[in-house]
Amino acid sequence: MKILSTKDNLQILHEDNHIIIVNKRVGDIVQGDKTGDKPLSDVVKEYIKEKYNKPGEVFLGVVHRLDRPTTGIVVFAKTSKALTRLNEMFSKRETQKTYWAVVKNQPPKTEDILVHFLKRNPKNNTSKAHIKEVPESKKASLDYKIIKKLDNYYVLEINLHTGRHHQIRSQLSAIGCPIKGDLKYGFDRSNPDGGIHLHARKLVFIHPVSKETLEIIAPVPDNVVWKNI
Repeated sequence: MKILSTKDNLQILHEDNHIIIVNKRVGDIVQGDKTGDKPLSDVVKEYIKEKYNKPGEVFLGVVHRLDRPTTGIVVFAKTSKALTRLNEMFSKRETQKTYWAVVKNQPPKTEDILVHFLKRNPKNNTSKAHIKEVPESKKASLDYKIIKKLDNYYVLEINLHTGRHHQIRSQLSAIGCPIKGDLKYGFDRSNPDGGIHLHARKLVFIHPVSKETLEIIAPVPDNVVWKNI
C-alpha cells in the first residue's frame, strides 16, 4: 500500500536554518503539476509552519526534482540566499549524486560508463536513448556497477554525470535492464505501490551558507526487495 508524505510523517534527513532535506516516498510529487495533487513542497511548508509556529507564508525553494515513482533525497531551500547558491551548484553539477536501482536482467558488464543521446517525447513523457546523436537530443552520461545480486534481481549503484529527463530509467532500459516496476521503460509488471525501484541514495555537496561538506544518505523504502540489500 502506498503511504504519501504528510507534515506528521515527513522523513527528514537534515534540517538547519537554510536547508531541509527529505527522504521522498513513492507517489510524492516534488512540485505542483497539472494533476493538482498536493506537492511535497507544500507538505514541507506545512511542517515548517507548524514546527516553528510561523505566521504568514513560509518561504521554501525547490532546488531539484525526483520522478514521482522514485524515492530518496530531495533538497529544499528555506532561505532565498540558500536557494540561489543551491540552484547554481546543482546546475553546474557541483554535487555528487548516487542512486540505487534494482533490475531483473544482468547488465552486460559488472561496471561500465554509459553514454547516450536522449530525445524527449513530451506526448508520453518519456526519453528515448540513442547510441548516436539525433536532432534535438541531449548527451547523457552515467556510470554504474553491480553492488549486489539478489535471488531474482541485480542491484546497481549509479553515479550521474549529467542530469537529463528520465536519464537513469531510459539509459538502463537501453542496455536491456529496465528498472523493477518501470512499465514505461519496458519492465514487464508494475510494483504494488505504483513505484519503481530507483532510489536517490546519497548526496554529497557543500552547504550553501556554512560551506561545510554534507553527506546525506537516505534509508531505502520499507519493502521486501529493498530490505534484502
